[in-house]
Amino acid sequence: MRVSREQVAENRARILDAAGRLFRERGFESVTVAEVMKAAGLTHGGFYGYFASKDDLIAQSLGHALANAALAGDAALAEYAAWYLSPEHCADRAGGCPTAALGAETIRQGGGARAAMTAGLRHQIGALARVAPGGDDAGRRRAAIGSWSAMVGAVILARLSDDPELGAEILAETRAWIGERAEADA
Repeated sequence: MRVSREQVAENRARILDAAGRLFRERGFESVTVAEVMKAAGLTHGGFYGYFASKDDLIAQSLGHALANAALAGDAALAEYAAWYLSPEHCADRAGGCPTAALGAETIRQGGGARAAMTAGLRHQIGALARVAPGGDDAGRRRAAIGSWSAMVGAVILARLSDDPELGAEILAETRAWIGERAEADA
């Protein structure tokens, strides 16, 4: 039975969604292709009709997850930071930020995964620079890069800690620091 183009696109999106969640939750090496296909509700045998290899899946799922990650939109930088640095977002490893979940692992991946992460970084910095405080484009970009670095770092550090109070403090103090900088630059 032939599958329509629409069904192929839908299946591919389901695979990318499932892979993105599993990779963020457990890491690239701890997830098998069979697990991804099962989570997507498809058979393992159909995988190579969509992707050339697991490395291809990793790169494409990173691009997909980063493209679908929540961006600042029209929210002010401090408002976006308040959401990003919330305990709920921090606790949602599988559905949360792909950069915080997979950044360190992506360093050890091939060129496709690194290129997807780089494109995601550029996109996020650009989105944040549109809403960041600052007197000019260079100042807004500086604020975006510094704030994004602080946010991702804070989520990573909060997740690393086995002390919930320390993790909550890291998130709260980073939110406060970004908010103070935004007020000072406004």
